[in-house]
Amino acid sequence: MEPPPQPEVDLDAYFTRIGCAGDQRPTRATLAALHLAHTTHIPFENLDILLGRGIHIDLESIQAKLVRGKRGGYCFEQNTLLAGVLEQLGFRVTRLAARVRMGTTRILPRSHMLLKVDFDDGACIADVGFGSAGLLHPFSLKSGSVCPQYAWSYRLLEDDGLWRLQLMKGTEWMDLYAFTMEPQFPVDFEVANFYVSTHPLSRFTQTLVAQRATPEARYALVNREFTIDRGAEVVTRTVADDDELLDVLAESFGLEFPSNTRFSPLRPS
Repeated sequence: MEPPPQPEVDLDAYFTRIGCAGDQRPTRATLAALHLAHTTHIPFENLDILLGRGIHIDLESIQAKLVRGKRGGYCFEQNTLLAGVLEQLGFRVTRLAARVRMGTTRILPRSHMLLKVDFDDGACIADVGFGSAGLLHPFSLKSGSVCPQYAWSYRLLEDDGLWRLQLMKGTEWMDLYAFTMEPQFPVDFEVANFYVSTHPLSRFTQTLVAQRATPEARYALVNREFTIDRGAEVVTRTVADDDELLDVLAESFGLEFPSNTRFSPLRPS
């Protein structure tokens, strides 16, 4: 059964939002340009959860928030938006789900969304929704391949149908997430989105997260710890108070909130 058709993306508004103009043919070069522009202009963030608002992942709600509202979002929002854009431009896109492995040895649910994009000469993965540790460019789907992206390097490994995306951390490869080629549908992500945005033990209900990657540096705000990673140099400082937190969100992530805004994480029972 085919999934119901998605509403169209306002391409003009999207391209303005990501500061990208030029060729829109469904080629690898177009995908690479869109991927980089998207990741560097639309930050990763979970702030609506901490403001007591729901996270809606239908395409129209995502456009209202990320494009017209100039906000950021997490994987279900970011990659749903990119998938809609790519399909409208004529790309062949498959939505996939991954288990996050970064920072844990536990088996976690499939709570991350990424995309497979097929070309006549092979496929690649595209993922604009993994925050500051994520890809800036698409990555060809070839086991064992290594892809340097500015000061950071990634590797893909495949074992009996299970793929792992890794990031070089110091002198060792670190798993970011693991996925298979089983296609996913909007209803699958609705279930995962409900869990990560409402469950009291979800990281996103307990922790303020804002992240943005550029070719020069990766910016990460986790609660009040603000980190700038330039590859060879990593600097971390503690944000002093709520007012400075709003300043950091505006200056480093382009996220503007009224001066009286306060973010309240849920507490696990």
